[in-house]
Parts: sequence; structure tokens; C-alpha cells
Amino acid sequence: MSHQIIQTTTCFHCGENCGKHPFFLEEKAFCCQGCLLVYDILHKNGLCNYYDLEKYPGTAQKFAVRKNKFSYLDDEKISSSLITFANQSQTHITFYLPQIHCSSCLWLLENLHRINLHVISSKVNFGRKEVDIVFENQKISLRQIAELLISVGYEPYISFSDLKKVKPTIDKSKTYKLGVAGFCFANIMLLSFPEYLGINLSESSLLYTFRYLSLILSLPVVLYSATEFYNTAWKSLKHRFLSIDAPIVLAIWVTFGRSVYEIISGTGGGYFDSMSGIVFFMLIGRTLQEKTYARLNFDRDYTSYFPVAVTRLAKGGEELVTLPEIKFNDTLLIHNSELIPADGILTSGYAVIDYSFVTGESMPVFKEMGEIVYAGGKQTGSNIEILVIKEIEQSYLTKLWNRDTVAADTDREKRSFVHLVSQYFTWIVFGVAALAALYWAYADSSKILTSVTAVLIIACPCALLLSNTFTNGNILRLLSHNKFYLRNAQTIEKLAGINHVVFDKTGTLTTGEYLDIEYVGKPLSAIQKNKIAALASQSMHPLSRGIAKYLSDTDVKRVIGFSETTGKGIEGIVDGDLIGLGSKSFVNPGSNHDEASAVYVSIEEKVIGKFVFCNRYRDHIPEMIYKLQKQYPVSVISGDSEGEKYYLKSLLGKDAQVLFNQSPADKLEVIKTLQAMGKNVLMLGDGLNDAGALKQADVGIAVSDNTNNFTPASDAIIDASRLVGLHKFIRLCRMNKPVVLFSFMISVLYNLVGLYFAVQGNLSPMIAAILMPASSLTILLVTFGSGNLIAWKLGLQK
Repeated sequence: MSHQIIQTTTCFHCGENCGKHPFFLEEKAFCCQGCLLVYDILHKNGLCNYYDLEKYPGTAQKFAVRKNKFSYLDDEKISSSLITFANQSQTHITFYLPQIHCSSCLWLLENLHRINLHVISSKVNFGRKEVDIVFENQKISLRQIAELLISVGYEPYISFSDLKKVKPTIDKSKTYKLGVAGFCFANIMLLSFPEYLGINLSESSLLYTFRYLSLILSLPVVLYSATEFYNTAWKSLKHRFLSIDAPIVLAIWVTFGRSVYEIISGTGGGYFDSMSGIVFFMLIGRTLQEKTYARLNFDRDYTSYFPVAVTRLAKGGEELVTLPEIKFNDTLLIHNSELIPADGILTSGYAVIDYSFVTGESMPVFKEMGEIVYAGGKQTGSNIEILVIKEIEQSYLTKLWNRDTVAADTDREKRSFVHLVSQYFTWIVFGVAALAALYWAYADSSKILTSVTAVLIIACPCALLLSNTFTNGNILRLLSHNKFYLRNAQTIEKLAGINHVVFDKTGTLTTGEYLDIEYVGKPLSAIQKNKIAALASQSMHPLSRGIAKYLSDTDVKRVIGFSETTGKGIEGIVDGDLIGLGSKSFVNPGSNHDEASAVYVSIEEKVIGKFVFCNRYRDHIPEMIYKLQKQYPVSVISGDSEGEKYYLKSLLGKDAQVLFNQSPADKLEVIKTLQAMGKNVLMLGDGLNDAGALKQADVGIAVSDNTNNFTPASDAIIDASRLVGLHKFIRLCRMNKPVVLFSFMISVLYNLVGLYFAVQGNLSPMIAAILMPASSLTILLVTFGSGNLIAWKLGLQK
């Protein structure tokens, strides 16, 4: 059985991958409508005062949208929950556009005002794939704005969860704290230059003025910027755990207290510069980490997959209603490619439902009138009508998500190794401070306080925190540049510790969208192929359409006597030959053995062969599996049938664990069993049926063809096109700990120099001012340099 890989083309304008559905103009391929338009303007000297979609033949149908698809935006109750601001003249709205991926997209979307004069402005957030639009609400409606975006190739993605959640506000508090700390640190350093250089100012009043100004500038750092560490330290102490922030907070207070004492007593200028510098550099590291993964949502639920509104049939005709308005006994009209929002009975039409997201089964399910259809399936055929028998809250999909078995196992959470190192380091520092106090108690008691506070100032674990935050931030940055996004820095350590890898099949190893077809049987002549293709083209069933496309029917044949038996097959007379397509029992009534992933073909009631459907595996999957198996056992658990069993066994090895027909609960139990055997499990999946296993696994990675589309709650999200680099990403995460410890050991050398002066009670502001920035800059260079070098060797950075 052959397993083809996806062939892609490169955009003629920007060089990006065109994906599965490229745009064409003059036989040139473009990845998006933005590139197509920019190319046409640049190379044809076109104008951009208006936009005429008909100018590009063959592309308009790509944006064909059902006429009333966004009519629910005319409902004030719905629109008010989506808009961010509105007054009597203008409205502000933010749309998520998953199609955004290149500079041409940005250019086109930020020039919407040149396409429609009633658009005041449009600004793209490239990282979040969002566009903020301001428009004149007296001249154009929200629905028309959405349709304008569709007309240029960017259909907004609006889900039910957008109505339920509170509009997120960007938390800028950490940025403000960083700015305050940086401002104060720079000015305190400037005011401290006389202290550094030992300059005796002619007027002592000027010296005291500088010192008191430094004291005033340090107050915002202690009382505002450093609260970032106070909060986390207090939370850890409440749980009787000494996190790395606790000794850092102690060092900040000791430094501030001693500095205030020196200024008030007139014995020195204090160490406000060192204190504010430490806070400033540590906030840089934390802000870097936060910025890296703030753009993604790792806690999405099933409502992110639901539409905002559906069509309900009433006595007066069709009406659009939001999901909470759906009631028992309502009749819903489900269009092609729409999600079924509630469990119901099929009352009109024939349903061809894709349940792959819910069950993992890649083959569509055929339903006829009177049968039950479940929420979460996507209708892939023509329009159908269903009678609701369960409201949204009681549907199968909702119960699957909310079941207790998918609750995260919080007992398995592990502390970061940084906190463990910090605990030992902190006790060593306390020991050194105690020894210094004992020594000076006998030698010169006046130096006890000076030496003890100096030890606590110099040897606080700030360097360990700096090395950890900068290293984590850099690794998160490198991974995100390769379209692998981690929930937080702790995931780096957990990913480095895994020793067993488990894959879902449909949608993870395979595309979940396209099927490869192979004909097995008596060779077909060109005439026979045309006849079979003509018959197959009469049916709306996905497998029939796939066969028609596979045979590339170009010679149109007349089909007479066509009939279709629901869920079984089709037959008809083509140019005098009776041809049948369907299950084996349909084309050969005497047989009772059917192959789920095959369509049999008969001519004049004689079976001559079959079309075998197999999943299309992603690019370089065998290479990825081979490299992973060098270090980890690899398992595959799938909700699909066993049609791929032999191929996967040949790929993974006969001793590998390959399980099929697995329900969501079965997948969860597999992960628990592996963990009971002492395994640290990495699970990769893509659908709701993988949600429980992803939560239970030590690390759960959601695989998505678009990282901002719906994915189950997970520790990480990986773009499906980068799945082949999984082994490299794990290796990069494994290097995190050595880099942190190496940079920490370098900082310890600086601390030893400082301690030499501290225990003697001779720590001058000059020495502290040199050691603190030198240590911080060294850590910065080592962490970024080492991380980038490792990424370069792994081929993750050019």
C-alpha cells in the first residue's frame, strides 16, 4: 500500500509555502490573496484605490460564502459582545484571521481604508493573527466589515467561546514595572559616580543631595517594581515551600535596609544601584519569557470549535439563533461543512458526517433519516435537517469534555530544579554569613552587621534566577520561531525529562483531511476508468467524489438508471454496462466480509477490484519516527480502524505498541498505565478525543495545521508542518539545564570575589557596582550565546 506525502508549491511573490490551496494568476502560484494583489500592483502598475475581485479570474470562488453566513452580526446582542468599543460615530472591532502569515497579508489588511472609504483604520497584530478595525458605524455595518474581509480572502474566525468570555485585556503591569526599574536604575547609577570614583565633592551638601536622591529613586523599585517577586515568594511560603524568589526578596530588603542606614548615619552611599539593577535585569528575563507565549491560548475548550449561530427552522421560515437559544424539539438546518451543535435525529436529507475530531475515525459516517447524529460532527454533504433531542449542555460532545476522567492530575506536578538548587545555595549563603558573624564577634564586633549584610547582598541567588529566566526565555523564543509554542518555562524541563512518546494517528501523523487511493484488482482500461468515474461523480459521498477525482474523468459519460442505497453503494448503467460501487456485500450479495476502508467495483455484477483508501501521512513522518526511536519507545493509539495496522507496524517495528479503535477513555487509560510503569509520557494529539490523554500525560502537545485554530487544552502547540523536527526540539529542551548550571557557576566565581571583600567588611560601592552588572552581562551573553549555538547546530536557526 502506498503512502503519498503532500506536495506543496512556493509562493511566486514572498517565497512562502503555498499550502494545500494556492492562488493562481498567469500560471504563477501565490500563498494568499495579499501576495497576489501586491504582485499585480508592483508588476502591472495597477491602482489600489479600489479592489475588484473579478480582476482575478478563478480566485473569486475561493471566497464563496453562504449569503447569510454572517447575518447574525446584525443582531445587536451578538455584535455588542464582540465589539471592543462603540460610540455614535465609530466602532472598534478585533477579528481573528488565521490566514495571516506574510508581509503581503499585513499590507493588504492595513490598507482596507483604500478599499472601503468607511473604514477609518485597520491595524494588524501579526503575532496574534488579529486585525483591529475602526469603522464608521453610520455608513457600514459590522456584518459588512466581515464580508469585506471575506472579499479579499480573509474570512474572520468567530466561535461560540468569543461570546462567552470576557474580552481579554493586555496585562502591561510587568512592562510598567520594568520601565520604572530601568529608569530608576539608570539615574541611580548616574548619581553614584562620585561614590564609584571616590571623588570628594567640594560641598558635602551636594554629596548628601545625590545620596538622598538615590534613596528617593530606589523607593519605586522596592515598593512597586519588586512586588513581582514579593507575590510569588509569599505564595510559595504559604505552601511551606522555599522558592527562589524568597531569598531574592530577602536580599532586596537587606540591601535596601543597609543602604538607608548608611545614608542616614552618614557612613556611606549604600547599594541602591546594585539593588535596582538586580530587579531590573530579573524583570527583563521574566518579561522575555512572558512575551514569548502570551499570544497563544493553551486552555481552549470545546466552545472554541462551535459556531456563533446556527439556522433554526420556524413557522415563519429560517432564523439565525445563538447556541444558548437552541431548545429541545427545535429543527436545525445544517449546511455543508457546518458543525452539528447538538444531538438530534436526522429528519431530512442524507448526512455524511466527519467525526474525526470527536472519535478519531478518519472515514466519514453515513446517516439516513431517523438515525441519531451527535454534536461535534461536521456535515460534509448537502444540507440536512435535524430535530434536537438534547440541548447543548447535555450533548455528547459537552459530556465528553466535562467528564471527570479528563481532569488534570495535579499530584504529579514537579518542582523546577532551579528551586531545589536555590534551597541548597540559600543555606550555604546563610552558613557563610553565620561564620562571618562568629568570626567578627571575636575579632571586631563593630563589623558583624556590615559583613553579614554584605554576604547576603553579594551571594543572593539572583544569578541563578537570571540564568534560568534568560535561558528559558531564549529557548522559548527559538522554539516559537520554529512554530513550536510552550505553555510556560516549566514545560521545557518536563519535555526534557520524557522517556516515552505516544502519538495519535488521525490528524497527527496523518493530515486528517485528504485520503490516498490505491486500486487493487484486475487492470482497468481507459474506457472502464471513464465509466467508473462517471458513475462515481453522480454521488455526493466523499468516497465517491474521491474515486471520481482519482480516475480524472474528462470524457463525460451519460449515466442512466442511477440508484444509491444509503450507506451501501451506488449503481447505474454507463454506455450499456451495469456498474456498481460500494461495500463488498453490495456489489457481491453473497459476501459478508467488508473492508471498512475499501470501495469495491463491479461490472455486469462481477467484482473486478477495489479502491483502497488510506490515510495520507505528513511529510517526513518515517524519518521523524526513526530518529525518535533512537532514544525513546514510540507508541500509536488511534480511534481509527485497523486499516493502517500493517503499515504502522512496519514503520514502528513489530514490538511497538499500536492500538486501534480506542475511545477517549481508552486513550486516557493507556497513558495512566505507562505512567504506572514509571514512564514520563509525551502525548501528541489533535482532537477532542485526545483531550483526556493530553491532560493526563506528563507533557501534552496539540498538533494543529493552524496554531491559532481550535486545539485541546495542552502544554504545547506545534504547527503540523514542523512535526518532523520534534526530536530536535526535545534535544534543545534537554540542553536547558546544563546551560543554566554552567552560567550559574560562572556567576558563582563573581560571587566568590565579592565574598572575599564582604566577609572582611570591606565591600565598597565601587566593587559592588562592578560585580553586579559584570555578572548579569556575562549571564546574558552565556545563555543567549549557548542557546543560539545549540539551535544552530541542530539546524533550528540560520
